[in-house]
Amino acid sequence: MQYTPVRFSRTINKDFISVLRSRVKNHFKENGISTYGNSTMVLKTVVLMLMYLVPFSLVAFGLVTNPWLYFGLWIIMGFAVAGIGMSIMHDAVHGSYSKNNTVNTIVGYVLNMVGGIVATWRIQHNRLHHTFTNIDGHDTDIDAGVLMRFSPNQKRYWMHRFQVFYAWFLYGLMTMSWITMKDFNQLKEFKERGLLGKDEKKYNSLITKAVLQKILYYSVTLGIPLMFSPFSWWFTVLGFLAMQFLAGLILACVFQLAHVMPECEFPVPTEENKIENNWAVHQLQTTCNFSPNSKIMSWYVGGLNYQIEHHLFPNICHVHYPRIAKIVKETAKEFNLPYHVQPTFVHALVDHGKMLFAMGTKD
Repeated sequence: MQYTPVRFSRTINKDFISVLRSRVKNHFKENGISTYGNSTMVLKTVVLMLMYLVPFSLVAFGLVTNPWLYFGLWIIMGFAVAGIGMSIMHDAVHGSYSKNNTVNTIVGYVLNMVGGIVATWRIQHNRLHHTFTNIDGHDTDIDAGVLMRFSPNQKRYWMHRFQVFYAWFLYGLMTMSWITMKDFNQLKEFKERGLLGKDEKKYNSLITKAVLQKILYYSVTLGIPLMFSPFSWWFTVLGFLAMQFLAGLILACVFQLAHVMPECEFPVPTEENKIENNWAVHQLQTTCNFSPNSKIMSWYVGGLNYQIEHHLFPNICHVHYPRIAKIVKETAKEFNLPYHVQPTFVHALVDHGKMLFAMGTKD
């Protein structure tokens, strides 16, 4: 079935984004700074990569004989995988890590290193999620199949009344799904919707690359530790699964707190497949920030606690979000537009739980 994208109004609330872009542009110009990554971004990249590669080296070549330390290294790698995805790969694939596109391309491939595939991420995240945020049938991030109901526009099934309890376990399976079947399922879906173009060879090439990349990932990340580990095979597999579960839980929670919240809207296109609002205002209505005062949170999640700024300016590196957030908030207030923000991660997590409960019990 050919995919027909939703269209946004070019006239409703059109002045907001032009004024905002002008103010943000002036901020960088007046302060003489680049919109891309800086030394802080490079240092973060080094720290997070070492946080993954050092424990992996110790695990992979059997250099640790204490079982608690061995398992703990897998846990550290779980934190690192999530951090690499949020703080390094994310900016690179958006093209905001560096003004050099080659650098962005190379850095973006850390996603492949931790089991994902850049090609599908670009379509799922950059093209669909960022454009059609919270629009059912267009934003794949709120389409989790029949087990989860994230939008009031989705059909409610009997098991959804329990999703507030089992959602957290499913969140932990996110990266396991990613490194096994999700990329293949999405490539098939994108082909059917015409998002890969009409060239059959392109699809076949992507499938072949995906297979080879998955084989390489499992061979290195799980195969080498199995070969050299001083422990039983099942203990190594358990460590690998623990790494995946922790990374999945962290990633899912951070991304869900941005859009599946009580204050976020879930607009429905008209019969003409239009959203009666400007795209930028749509992003304000469907997105929520959290923990704006936590420097540690901002550092680790790659500025994804400033999702509003990220959705409005995905081409700006996340290290600049705390500063431009003041401009966005003030401009939104000036135009009498919403600016959703939760004071802490815990507050946001609790409200997300309330949203899961509401979506499971109310039509």
